[in-house]
Formats: sequence, structure tokens, C-alpha cells
Amino acid sequence: MRVFNTLTRQKEEFIPIIPGEVKMYVCGPTVYNFFHIGNGRTFIVFDTIRRYLEYRGYNVRFVQNFTDIDDKMINKANDEGITVKELGDKYIKEYYQDADSLKIERATVNPRATEYIQDIIKFVEDLIEAGFAYEVDGDVYYSTKKFDNYGRLVGQNLDDLQVGARISVDERKKDPMDFAVWKAQKPGEPAWESPWGPGRPGWHIECSCMAKKLLGDTIDIHAGGMDLRFPHHENEIAQSEALTGRTFANYWLHAAFVNVDNKKMSKSLNNFFTAREILEEYNSDAIRFLMLSGHYRIQINFTKELLDSAKSSIERLYNCINNLENLKDEVVKKLMDEDEERYLKSLDKYREKFIEKMDDDFNTADAISVLFDLTKDINNNVNINSSSELCEKAESIIRELGNPLGILQDSIEKNLEREVQELIEKRQQARKNKDFALADKIRDDLKSRNIILEDTPQGVRWKKID
Repeated sequence: MRVFNTLTRQKEEFIPIIPGEVKMYVCGPTVYNFFHIGNGRTFIVFDTIRRYLEYRGYNVRFVQNFTDIDDKMINKANDEGITVKELGDKYIKEYYQDADSLKIERATVNPRATEYIQDIIKFVEDLIEAGFAYEVDGDVYYSTKKFDNYGRLVGQNLDDLQVGARISVDERKKDPMDFAVWKAQKPGEPAWESPWGPGRPGWHIECSCMAKKLLGDTIDIHAGGMDLRFPHHENEIAQSEALTGRTFANYWLHAAFVNVDNKKMSKSLNNFFTAREILEEYNSDAIRFLMLSGHYRIQINFTKELLDSAKSSIERLYNCINNLENLKDEVVKKLMDEDEERYLKSLDKYREKFIEKMDDDFNTADAISVLFDLTKDINNNVNINSSSELCEKAESIIRELGNPLGILQDSIEKNLEREVQELIEKRQQARKNKDFALADKIRDDLKSRNIILEDTPQGVRWKKID
């Protein structure tokens, strides 16, 4: 397996610290609102990578944090008239709802920054003692010039970074590029007691601290969105390696941005979408398909038209599964014969090709192409003359390869429910448009499949009869 390491800017063979185990830290959301589709792509990408590593037999300890104290949270809590903790509790619950709906597996641990305050204070104390941080009027800053390799992750030296960076102006800092690891309390802000007076953690320090506490001094994979490379991940490296004297993470992975209608997502452009808004119209399979249809290091474009196309593509794959499910009940022959056993064995080539593509820096786009080749082969060769055993095993292979991508796991009943509901909505729209011919055709088509519609005062209901 080879992965592209942002730190070295090249593909490298993936060799975990402990054979068979992967320690993986992914930067999670700041929990002050619903997460948007750009965040959603990052979460889906690294959920997929985690799933694939597990598929390949690794035991993955997956840590994704919640930032539950920062300026945005304080401002939002004040606007809503609630405490920062209440705000965090609210949006962590909302995060889980949307992440679960996107089939994003729960992390091994989801630490909250506020749960590690004492560990963070100790981390900052140790940085000061080691000469890498200094205190000014209750604030504590990290001294970037003390760390020789600062800028290595983004491939720039400190002087070049300073020219291009948006720097927080504070004349008390020894250098403009120094950043806060502890912030003194301002009026009305939540705070914790520390050796430097009441205050709260800076943003970057929480991930360094929690990664060290939960995964150790050196981890296998650290990941997040491309926007986190600088300053967040650069600062994490500086803090962690200054304290431990060891490599913080062996592999750095970053997911590219999502554009909407070929433009940067922005509320001012009215092209800003939360994951929840999209989930109201599309299921998780379609959304994941779109997000994984391009390589994770390449920007993808997000449009309703592309989502509709992804939905149609997923339906093509599910059609193969549904056909196999139906065939199992219709065929006479139960067990495979020798020809079918040879055919089933021939399908192994698709599993091998899938692994080959995913082993090449998690190339989900090419892996999806393999799924289409597999289903085409099955559609051409498994039919009413096949055995129920072959139908079952062919379906199992499709679902097996879909699982690392987080798709193709729904039951035939759930797919039927989704399909019927969409046809009902289409029929209702046809009736509003006075297109009664189309409305009657939809009803008749469903009836031919033993699905009966009933118009009631509470809406349209349906049932399947044998």
C-alpha cells in the first residue's frame, strides 16, 4: 500500500509503527453549527480510508476531536443566550445525527477539548520549561523561531510564511509568527484556572495534547482538510515535536476542497449547503458516491446535476443487487455446479483490481469503476438458469467491495421503500400539473409490481401484496 504524504510531497509505502495496527488522528469539527458539505467530504474521505484499512486487516484506533471552545463558539453561545457547553452539547448531537445519516462510522474516541484542560495546561507548562513558549500578561505564546523545522509541512521557510500569512497583530509577541497556546480570559468568556491566571486553550494545542494522550508521542496517520495544513497542522508539528523530540506523525493526509457550481462555497454567493440540507433530498449512497468519485487530493465540483447523476449511478449498482435478490427466490437450482464455481472464481479478479486501486493512495474513483465492471459481468452471466447459491455469492462480492466505500449496504426492502416514495412524489407532482396520464401510468406500473397505492386524507400510503 502506498500513500501520498503531504510532508514529503510524494507517495510512500505505508508501514505502520506496530504491524497490523494503525493509530489515526483526524481533525474534527468546531461544534457551533451544522457541518457543511465541504466538511462532509473530509469526514467521508477519512471514514472511507479508515474502513479500507480495516478491510485490509488493520486494527485502526481512530480519533476525531470536537473543538468545543473557541471564539466562534463563544460568540454563537452569546447570540443564542446559552453557555458554550450547552452549545457544544447541542451541535455534537447534531453532528452525530448527520454523520450517522452519511454512514460515517463512529470514531474509537471523540475527545472534546474541554475534557483535557489539565493535560493541556501541563503540555503548555512543559513547552515553557523547554524554552519553546513564553508568557505575557496571562497569554502564552509558542516561539516559532525556536523550532528549526517550522514550515516543513507546507514546504516554506519561516520568512516566506511570514510574508504570505494573515498574522494576528499583537506587539507583545516576540515575533509576529508566534501563536497562542493559552489565552487569558476576556470579560464574559468561560475560563479555567492556570498558572498564568484564568484562561482557555488556543486552538492548535488541543490536537497536539489529545493525540499524545490517546495515541502516543508518534502516530501513524494525521489527517484533515487541505485548509488545515497551515497554520493548524504546522503548529501541531511544532508543538508536539518540540515537547517530545520525536516525529509527531509519520504520514500526513489532506482532502481537497469542494467547489459548488465551480465556485468556492460561500454564503454571500448563496451556494452554501449543510450536509443536513442535502440529506433531505438525497440518500447517503448518492452523496458518498459523488464525494468519492474523484481522488481525495483533487477538488471536486458539487452541483445538483452531479448529485442526480450520482444517484442514477448508485441505482444502477443497486439494480444488480436487487436482481440477484429476486433471482434467488425464482431459480430452481439451489447449489452451484462446476461451471458456476469456475465463474465465481473468475470474479476474484475484480476484488484484486479493487485492492490494487485502493492500495494506490486510496484511489476511490478507479475503485468505483471496478464495481461497475463487476456488476456488468454479473448482469451478463447470472440469470434465471443460475443457482441461488451463485446469486447469493455474487451479491456478497458486490456488497463486500462496496462496504469500504460506505455504499451498497442497504437492504432490498429499504431500496424498494426509497424507490416507491420517489415515484409517489413524482405522481403527486404530475397530478398538481394536471398530467393525469403520467399519474395513472405511475400507479399502473407500481400495480404491475404488486404495489398498491391508497389515497387517504393523511396522504398517499402504499403496500406490497403477494
